[in-house]
Amino acid sequence: MLEQSRRGASPRVRRRRALVAVTAGLLVLIGGGAVVLGGLTGRAASAPATTAAPTKTEPATPPAEPRPSPSASPDPAPAPTFDRAAHSIDDPNSIWVVVDKLRPLNPTDYSPDDLVDVPVPFANSPQLRQEASDAVVSLFAAFTAETGLALQSQSAYRSFDAQTRVYNNDLVNLGQAGADLSTARPGTSEHQTGLTIDISAQPGQCSLNACFADTPHGQWLAANAWRFGYLLRYPADKIPVTGYEFEPWHFRYIGIDLATEMHSEGVTTLEEFFGLPAAPSYG
Repeated sequence: MLEQSRRGASPRVRRRRALVAVTAGLLVLIGGGAVVLGGLTGRAASAPATTAAPTKTEPATPPAEPRPSPSASPDPAPAPTFDRAAHSIDDPNSIWVVVDKLRPLNPTDYSPDDLVDVPVPFANSPQLRQEASDAVVSLFAAFTAETGLALQSQSAYRSFDAQTRVYNNDLVNLGQAGADLSTARPGTSEHQTGLTIDISAQPGQCSLNACFADTPHGQWLAANAWRFGYLLRYPADKIPVTGYEFEPWHFRYIGIDLATEMHSEGVTTLEEFFGLPAAPSYG
């Protein structure tokens, strides 16, 4: 046997040894691979597990608050009404005093204590109470600004004595009936209040005549005097109420509040507005 070994193994034996060696090598490679795979597997196994992202939860919708039961609608506030008692209609010092054939001034020889000269053009130098004077100055200025024309005062305050002279003159010229239709008896004249002015065109045109109503001056006054607190006191269609013929030149100061209210309501006489008896003649 030794001798055979020295001479070399037979081919068959050599093939068997080669096969054994190849097999052993493969086993070694497979084992190493298993170790590597095992290591990899171990590291992978030891890695922390990925935590799943938390699912976003929508916040719960809060319950709707209960609506209050509808309550009854409050009663609407009453519309403001004009205070017809804001000023006296009897006191001669009141800008609302009503003077007519049934309502003489008290006292009959009343004279205002705040008369001033009125700074407007005039045919006869005018005086009025301060408030009425200020208002007519504004009226004259507005008229000129809006029309390019001019007004003047024909007559304003007249005292008891002055009214007596005017009335007696008309008695002579017109007789009792004619005088009472055109001129107030002393003590019943609006001119005596210091709140009334007779207005004419400058230069004069239809002064103290009914045709003044047809002039641009008379038409503007009839439409706009209320804006300044003045009332066309003796309208053409109210002779049975006022007792006086149409005087489109005769304007009485009553203040902007009352003038505006009467204009809004379409009432043209103080007697009708305040619910007073008509005064076609003296009582």
